[in-house]
Parts: sequence; structure tokens; C-alpha cells
Amino acid sequence: MTKYSLASSTWNHKETDAIQAVVDSDMYTMGAKVAQYEKDFADFFGAKHAVMVSSGSTANLLMIASLFFTKHPKLKRGDEVIVPAVSWSTTYFPLQQYGLKVKFVDIDRDTLNIDLDKLRNAVTDDTKAILLVNLLGNPNDFAVIDEIIGDKDIVVLEDNCESMGAEYNSAKAGAVGLMGTFSSFFSHHIATMEGGCIITDDDELHHILLCIRAHGWTRNLPKENYVSGRKSDDPFEESFKFVLPGYNVRPLEMSGAIGIEQLKKLPGFVDVRRQNAELFQSLFGDHPYIQIQKEIGKSSWFGFSLVIKENAPFDRRALVSALQAANIECRPIVTGNFLKNTEVLNFFDYEVSGSIEAAEYIDELGLFVGNHHIPLDQELHHLKATINKLVDPA
Repeated sequence: MTKYSLASSTWNHKETDAIQAVVDSDMYTMGAKVAQYEKDFADFFGAKHAVMVSSGSTANLLMIASLFFTKHPKLKRGDEVIVPAVSWSTTYFPLQQYGLKVKFVDIDRDTLNIDLDKLRNAVTDDTKAILLVNLLGNPNDFAVIDEIIGDKDIVVLEDNCESMGAEYNSAKAGAVGLMGTFSSFFSHHIATMEGGCIITDDDELHHILLCIRAHGWTRNLPKENYVSGRKSDDPFEESFKFVLPGYNVRPLEMSGAIGIEQLKKLPGFVDVRRQNAELFQSLFGDHPYIQIQKEIGKSSWFGFSLVIKENAPFDRRALVSALQAANIECRPIVTGNFLKNTEVLNFFDYEVSGSIEAAEYIDELGLFVGNHHIPLDQELHHLKATINKLVDPA
């Protein structure tokens, strides 16, 4: 039986050789390889700066934290931040942890990104930031969002952890907002064991990120910097000088070394993912019972969503059972409607802007299957045959 997994390894001898080189160097903590990866990453995404961290989740944490520590703080406790109602948990948790007012807005059932009409209604003079999520590889429609914001002083941020390599009007997703975050966990577009990245063109934010990534100390800052001003020429004096309440979310040197090799392969990975998407769209684009994601710009197709239409003769339980029996791995569309997590939301200061029927719908009737860096012709035809059999067992 054909096995259709959610993800597969993107490594070969290049990555294992990179790991061995780090072992041979006997330098395992963040060093020259991480620095080279950051330079390569920034260049690839057309950004001035990239900061590698331990995960996409900690990338989101540092992105939010850094906005509190600028000379003229861009966020303060109690400020309102708009988010879509469907994303991963650690999109939202840093907002709660920094005392922000979270305003949830429904998604668009076609694109699975934030509903632009509902976003227009949600934005007020109290809105200080919009944290956009490019879901399952699909960029947001940034031109419309810019028009919605108009002349309001609103910070635009991107959680691009699922959409590495996506493009909108020739710009790389993740590089459109003030900052963008990325993940290089195993199941994502590239894999560095664990790892994440933050990109920005802002020099002050870059220095803050360098500081709070490692303990809040000055050691990793340039001599002239926006956090402490001018560093002492005495390294002993600067070795344990703390200036911001930071973390330790440094990446391993191995992850940086692997990332250098993976980033070289990313364009080819994304090309194959898009070829798989063309086949997926041809198989399911006009399906009578399945709705698929509408592409905005050039998606990097993290995975393939399947949302059961109202007229379907089966429900999600039946579809999941059929896929499992056919050896096809599937998952909910990220967390589904995050607002169903009432226990954790007890810790939040939040409100819901308008109705959230699309998030509720995909929470009940949506799922996704994997996309890979290798051709999936056999797997996708197997998926189509499995669903056809569910519709017509004969």
C-alpha cells in the first residue's frame, strides 16, 4: 500500500558532513556557522538582518519582546494586537506573556488567512499591531492590508513559520512586515534539527534581538549599538553585563551548519512543492465535495488543505478514518479555531471581533495532508482514489 506521510527528510551527506565538521571543531554553541547562516538567510530573503534562534516559537517570542525595548517603545502592556483565529499556539502566547490585548479576527475560508473584510472592521484607533500569519505556505494579500491600515500607526508583523519561500509581488513572505519569523523544524520547508529565524531591516530591533536572545547581556552586541550605546574595550568588563530582561534561546552551532546547506537547497525544494501543488489543484480544484486553499501570490505550499463542503455525503470523522486506513497521514488545519481552547484563554486579555464562522467551520470539517520536496504523483493520485472510494464505495 502506498504510504503518504506528512513529511520526509530533506537531508543527505551534505548535512551529515556539516554536523561532523562541527564535531571536529569541538565548538557546539552558537558560533561562526550560525553567523554565516544568518548572513545567508538575510541575503536570501532580501532583509538587512537575520537572527537565528532555537525554534519558530522562540522567534515569535523575541519578535514580540523586542518591540517593548526600543528607545520609543513600539508596544506597551495593554496595547491591542490583531491576530487571525487560526494559527499555532505560540503565535498567540507571547502576546499574553507581554500583557497585550489580543483581538481575534476570523479567517477567510478560501485563503485560510485573515478575513480582509473582517480585518477592515476590526482595525480601530486602538490597534497598535497586526500579527499576520501566512498559513500553510500561503501569503496574505499585503496590498489590501496596507490599504486597510492607511495612515494609521500600526506595526505589521509576520508569522511566516509555515511559508518559507512564498512570495507576494516579488517580495519574499516574512520580509514584508517590520519583522518576520521562520521555523526550520523537521516538517517545515528546511530542517535544522530545531531552529527558527527572525528577519528585519531595523538596526535597533536587530541589536535588541541579539541582546535578548542570549541572557540580555551585551556580549553579542557590536561596539556601537542601540541597546547599551558604546561598549567597553575591556572584554572582562563586558562579559557579564546585563541590560535587558532576556532569555537563552540561542541555536546550536550544528543547526547553523545544517542550515547553510539546507538554504542552498530551498529554491529546488519550493519548486518541487509547487509542481506537486499543480497536480493537487488539477485533482481537487473542482471537486464536488472538497474545497482547497485559494493561492495568493506564490505559495510555497507547506501542505494541502481539504475542507469538506456542506453537500458532502461524509463528515470529517469518516474522511479521517478512510485516510488512516489508506496509510495517508493527516492533521487538523494547524490548531483549528484557537478560541475553542477556553482553558488557556482564561489567562488572556482578549476579545473577538465579529463572528468566526469560517474558523469554526474548518475546525469541524477541515484537515490537511503533507507536501514534500520530492514528487508526490503516486501519493496524490492515491489520495484522490481514497476520497472517491469514500464517495462511491462501488
